[in-house]
Amino acid sequence: MIRSLLVANRAEIARRIVRTCRDLGIATVAVHSDADADAPHAREADSAVRLPGDAPADTYLRGDLLVKAALAAGADAVHPGYGFLSEHADFARAVRAAGLVWVGPPPEAMEAMASKTRAKEIMRKAGVPLLDPLDPAEVTAGDLPVLVKAAAGGGGRGMRVVRELAALPAELDSARAEAASAFGDGEIFVEPYMEGARHVEVQVLADTHGTVWTLGTRDCSLQRRHQKVIEEAPAPGLAEESLHTLAESAANAARAIGYEGAGTVEFLVSPSGRAYFLEMNTRLQVEHPVTEEIHGLDLVALQLRIAEGERLDAEPPEPRGHAVEARLYAEDPARDWRPQTGILHRLEIPGLRVDSGPDGGDAIGVHYDPMLAKVIAVAPTRAEAVRRLAHGLERARIHGPVTNRELLVRALRHPEFAAGRMDTGFLERHLPELTAPSDAPSDGDSDDDSDGDEAAALAALAAALADAARRPATVAGRLGGWRNVPSQPQLRSYRAEPDGTEHEVRYRLTRDGLLAEGLSDVRLLGAEPGREAEPGRDADPARVVLVVAGVRRTFEVTAYGDRRYVDTPQGGHVFTALPRFPDPTARTEPGSLLAPMPGTVVRVAEVAAGDRVEAGQPLLWLEAMKMEHRVTAPAAGVLTALHAAPGRQVEVGALLAVVAAGE
Repeated sequence: MIRSLLVANRAEIARRIVRTCRDLGIATVAVHSDADADAPHAREADSAVRLPGDAPADTYLRGDLLVKAALAAGADAVHPGYGFLSEHADFARAVRAAGLVWVGPPPEAMEAMASKTRAKEIMRKAGVPLLDPLDPAEVTAGDLPVLVKAAAGGGGRGMRVVRELAALPAELDSARAEAASAFGDGEIFVEPYMEGARHVEVQVLADTHGTVWTLGTRDCSLQRRHQKVIEEAPAPGLAEESLHTLAESAANAARAIGYEGAGTVEFLVSPSGRAYFLEMNTRLQVEHPVTEEIHGLDLVALQLRIAEGERLDAEPPEPRGHAVEARLYAEDPARDWRPQTGILHRLEIPGLRVDSGPDGGDAIGVHYDPMLAKVIAVAPTRAEAVRRLAHGLERARIHGPVTNRELLVRALRHPEFAAGRMDTGFLERHLPELTAPSDAPSDGDSDDDSDGDEAAALAALAAALADAARRPATVAGRLGGWRNVPSQPQLRSYRAEPDGTEHEVRYRLTRDGLLAEGLSDVRLLGAEPGREAEPGRDADPARVVLVVAGVRRTFEVTAYGDRRYVDTPQGGHVFTALPRFPDPTARTEPGSLLAPMPGTVVRVAEVAAGDRVEAGQPLLWLEAMKMEHRVTAPAAGVLTALHAAPGRQVEVGALLAVVAAGE
């Protein structure tokens, strides 16, 4: 029996494992970097061990330190979670060699699947269908498009879709460099890229006595940069023949390598329904909650019981209902998925399962993945589950860095997704409409223009009224300073985030009520139900109630510095309060290329000062939050300065290069 477990991970998955251990009566030991010293996972475990440093390479990727931490804390088992060392066979061996229980598959099984090229050879012998690899030197125009992939690792690193033959050599070099940087292994391979395919996976669970479960399917087709964003179980719209092939292939894959514990076999499913093996993840998946919800299981608890030698039942429980999960990221989808940092002041998503890493008040730094939480909805039918998830995300209180919340809501409500017609190209295909400003239509219907514009204008008005209520509590100061004679309207300006739309709010509070320019039939209610606000009274800096065309609407307004978060049942709005007199010195020289985020320079293009560059030409690559971001020339011209070298740490706004326009 496991008495004490070290969780060799951080954030959401560490908290998830600690929660199950608490239910099972197992003591827990957390590990934390210096950046995570006060992180929730370190606070919630029974004890915690410091890993000196901030970077993953110095902390969570140091297997020797993790084993020492387990022994020092008196743990008798180690759970690796996902990511970091969860699929490293040498780490599993080191854990076992120290006399600790490894909560995962045998190292030999992990090793067999570690290289995607070797995994495909094993699967071919086991009769699992797969795509034939291509020799990079012999790829022709007729083979296009093709997918370049790193043989090691995952998470979309070292992966490129190539549609033009002339671009293949550069993409091969780029993929090798990224793979070597991310995984220490630059091996890559090429295979056909299947347009319109779906990403479908099968959860497997195997005990040490020969029983193998296949727990239905999950659809993970909504991806950005080959990383999953929305997942659901079961995968909708698959024929019985496809379901049978997927289950049989997944079970054969697990048996072929003597698998034990929880794992996932991933497939590409063509538009015709044919399934092809992609890879096997020898660990717990990020999206495991959707399988848990429809099967009524705790997969972490089952991992622990299998590690203790328990037998699985002959057959798994039958699935019931439908579950959908959305990954909430601190990133800006409209700006090339740029990760965001800062304080997460508030994170409240009532009514749904929320598996989160940080809590309100925690800092989002640059060292780790930008995922804030996984939000899961379950219901008897797919349509109900999707509706519940979209509604819950829309009403969520998320105060802090920019997130992908709006994109998630729009994607869930998109007609293609609602009909179950998504594929791996969905987000790339629909990104412009999914990231359009809030005052623009999200589904191509121009009649919705005015609705979005009015909602943003009303939210800005609510922010202005709340700001006025924060002024000194005098008759002249509250609600904009009421006067008995006509005067200029109160004026406040706000910039909507992250799209940058500016809203100029002009309003008066008169003996006849609220007069807001650009908005008609809007009344401000007072503190007592049903009574209109009176000039010089009823100011509330946190809650503004407006009656718009006879409909009562409540706006919750929260201020942090110059940021205003306006939450309504119809969605949230974020504004930056603009000063009346902007600083004339806050300017950047034309052609300056500034760091869009804090991070580390990992590569620099073969350019030097004096070279001519074209607009959009890659100059360097920054790594931040486990993702690599290409930084390109802002305009065509001459590169006059390059302030970057591999390994350099930069803060947001740091000058990286200068491009002078012209010859």
